[in-house]
Amino acid sequence: MTEKKNQYLRDWETTELQKSLDRFPERKEKFYCHGGRPVERIALPETIDTQYTENQGVPGRFPYTRGVQPTMYRGRFWTMRQYAGFSTAAESNKRYRYLLDKGQTGLSVAFDLPTQIGYDSDDPISLGEVGKVGVAIDTLADMEVLFDKIPLDKISTSMTINSPAMVLLAMYIVVAEKQGVSADKIRGTIQNDILKEYVARGTYIFPPKPSLRLITNIFQWCSGNAPLFNTISISGYHIREAGSTASQEVAFTLANGITYVQTALDAGLELDVFARRLAFFFNASSNLLEEVAKFRAARRLWARIMKDRFKSQNPASMMLRFHTQTAGSSLTAQQVDNNIVRVTIQALAAVLGGTQSLHTNSRDEALSLPTEDSVQTALRTQQIIAHESGVPDSVDPLGGSYYIEQLTDKIEEEAVSLIEQIDKSGGVVAAIETGFIQGQIEDAAYQYQTEIERKERIIVGVNKFQVDEETKVPVLRVDPAIEDEQVQGLTRLKAERDQERLQNALEQLEIAARSESNLMDPVIAAVREYGSLGEICGVLRRVFGEYQARW
Repeated sequence: MTEKKNQYLRDWETTELQKSLDRFPERKEKFYCHGGRPVERIALPETIDTQYTENQGVPGRFPYTRGVQPTMYRGRFWTMRQYAGFSTAAESNKRYRYLLDKGQTGLSVAFDLPTQIGYDSDDPISLGEVGKVGVAIDTLADMEVLFDKIPLDKISTSMTINSPAMVLLAMYIVVAEKQGVSADKIRGTIQNDILKEYVARGTYIFPPKPSLRLITNIFQWCSGNAPLFNTISISGYHIREAGSTASQEVAFTLANGITYVQTALDAGLELDVFARRLAFFFNASSNLLEEVAKFRAARRLWARIMKDRFKSQNPASMMLRFHTQTAGSSLTAQQVDNNIVRVTIQALAAVLGGTQSLHTNSRDEALSLPTEDSVQTALRTQQIIAHESGVPDSVDPLGGSYYIEQLTDKIEEEAVSLIEQIDKSGGVVAAIETGFIQGQIEDAAYQYQTEIERKERIIVGVNKFQVDEETKVPVLRVDPAIEDEQVQGLTRLKAERDQERLQNALEQLEIAARSESNLMDPVIAAVREYGSLGEICGVLRRVFGEYQARW
């Protein structure tokens, strides 16, 4: 090993690494051996030059290509956070406690479609959808049941909710208070990413401008009241599920991130206060090495954007911390056991790429919501990678591979080119209104599907290696009777609550919405009076209107 390399490694160990270990004693490194041979904490090239330092460097140091923490998984594994929610709050609570008992280390809440678009279960538009693709949450009472006997001072919770994110976050905060946990102690993430809804997913309510106001209101309120809570999870996952390429996923996700940062700055928020709580959410698809490179490229590009474009001074603001979910769109109804293999490859890509938390899909999700047995297998997949594969023992073990480094550079270059095109068009909102982003994703999706139909891209069990008779697989069915049960419970609650106090809270919310006030406190006040999601969103619909897509 050259003396220059030795000095570089010593300098890193005595600065970033030691600071991390001092700040987080639970990350104190273990000693790892493979076959009696010590595992290197990090592999470095013999020659350390300026270009290497600028492009790759070491974990925990700008540009964070090799990871955001100096020790990565040697000190602490990623959070194993299985996404779950179905039927009623009581049924979902049982599933959460089951997962926690099986070794899950964080919760991730799936909400049903009416909840995602701000309607109560008793609204005619909700008919047939209550509790089907997630849990139905109408009021604070449902949220209380959802987290019953789950200590919110010990468990971090991710909530996949966007347009009505403020309302669900308010419910979570009040439930925590009822447990004796103040807002400054809660940990978790709220997705709160509306821009990707306009281009890839569709569960929007309000137009972009008031939607961005709600997001910055959450940034502002949480920075002063819930500083440990991640106020947004800027999501590339749904962009990739809609058919984008890896480079497009990076580009459009980070372009959305740029928009959120600029909107917050325009609202007067301080960059290095709110930017530390930004988080990201990516897809892990089956092309293992491309996915690893994608994660490394995204991390490096975001660090440069924050430093060069926004002039951040705080290293924590430059770190791209992200959750990963394996690719739901890759799962097949044919030969469902093949999905276990797909998910394993995808989960391995996320770990090799340096994710901070991970959800592994279940084998039967192309057929139905997953059964408990399938969920256990999905969780065990993560645990086997963590404890048996040896992959977490070294930081960025694929770093330095000629192919990985070349692919990382290529994805970053392609993403930069797309972001520049968006900037020239007037930014993300303008690019959404002209259909540029949607068109890029649609073209990529069409190309992918064409390759499958021509058998230029093989999907095992679908267009090759088929079987004549499929094995019967047990599936989970949501009882249609739960919709009646949910509606009846909501009807009882609405009859029993203090209508006068609620009406006053809703009137105050409307006054605030018509001004430039922060809406977080008025929403919390309405939630405390057991105002429903539909009632609160109804007030905001009257003030803000509803978005009508042109594309």
